[in-house]
Amino acid sequence: MHRRGRALGLLTLVGLLVSHSLQAQRSETASAPPVPADAKQAKPPSPAWYELLKVRGYTQLRYSGFPTLKDNAELVNDQGDKYIGRGSTFAIRRARVILYGDVHERVSVYLQTDFASGIGDQNHVAIVRDWYFDVFLDPAKELRLRLGQSKVPFGFENLQSSQNRLPLDRNDALNSAVKDERDLGIFVYWAPAATRKLFKLLVDDNLKGSGDYGVVGLGVYNGQTANRFDRNGDFHLIGRISCPFELGGQIVELGGGGYTGLYQVTLAKQGDVTYTTNDRDLSLRDARAFGTFVLYPKPLGIVVEYNAGVGPQTSPDAPYVVKTRKLRGGYAQLFLKIEGVLGSVSLIPYVRGTYYDGGKKFETNAPYYEVRELEMGIEWQLIKALEVTAVYTLADRTSSKYPYARQKGHLGRVQVQVNY
Repeated sequence: MHRRGRALGLLTLVGLLVSHSLQAQRSETASAPPVPADAKQAKPPSPAWYELLKVRGYTQLRYSGFPTLKDNAELVNDQGDKYIGRGSTFAIRRARVILYGDVHERVSVYLQTDFASGIGDQNHVAIVRDWYFDVFLDPAKELRLRLGQSKVPFGFENLQSSQNRLPLDRNDALNSAVKDERDLGIFVYWAPAATRKLFKLLVDDNLKGSGDYGVVGLGVYNGQTANRFDRNGDFHLIGRISCPFELGGQIVELGGGGYTGLYQVTLAKQGDVTYTTNDRDLSLRDARAFGTFVLYPKPLGIVVEYNAGVGPQTSPDAPYVVKTRKLRGGYAQLFLKIEGVLGSVSLIPYVRGTYYDGGKKFETNAPYYEVRELEMGIEWQLIKALEVTAVYTLADRTSSKYPYARQKGHLGRVQVQVNY
């Protein structure tokens, strides 16, 4: 009841912010001087709704069958690239179409569908990724509400678009907090106008920014991850602070935050094994805190993130009992942005090391994972519309397939991405 009260309190605050903004707008309108009749006649007609919207997107084609020094067909990563471990294969990893725009001076919409998702053994299934609208509470658009399904502001790489990210898959350590990075809820974001411009610049100039999720972000969301109904009536609460700033000709970003809530796990019998939990309705404490350091590539770039907390999981000592247990992990990434190679936009070699000890709450039986991974790659953006990424990965990770054994192996992959 106490947590529900805090969530309702946040929703009430959101309502008061909207009410105050609307009252201020009415006051400005009422106090404005009358417009001359000739000026009214000269006013151009309002654009139709379809003239206010824009379309963009990207497509990623991958090949995962390159021979390596240590092939292992049992090495899988269903949270990341579900096509590995299934032999040599071409795959459409992502096929995104985004419809967005300002439908009012105080309201914008963002609708993103992926046409390369999978359900069971069916691939290339369309599924909603983002479906939200922003309501700006001040004329400078520094304070806004985001309502709908959108990215949960946890970490840096989780918020970074796959269109901009260097590694082909997100790291397990922070991505295990929010599968598909999204959920349904209400978020409040604030950032000064100058910082919002900097957030945009970091993406537009291919400096691998995360996008604009405010200097301060607060939210309340279902907590069962994207495209899933809430199952226990308990909201997750989250807070994040992240601020980029210039320092001696470089751009640095520091951030941190955390969330808390109750997550309802899914248990299923595997062979003769029955998985259990002590909680009657399968809802277990799910809480994490994270820290982020980013040095944007001018030309050397560094990203370091770490998170720790508790979450639903089994353990090596009790492999069939799901409890709230401690978890931890993070990654470090080093990269170099070289511009104008053979007349291309940029060439960016990188290396990233990841480790994670903890559960995957969204998988059946919330199995305990150990991940130790080193990835080396290079992204070559030939023109704005076309880029190629080649990757070699040394992986040691727990399998998502029962009996959840650790598998070691190497992966050789290449991806062609078209931006439009």
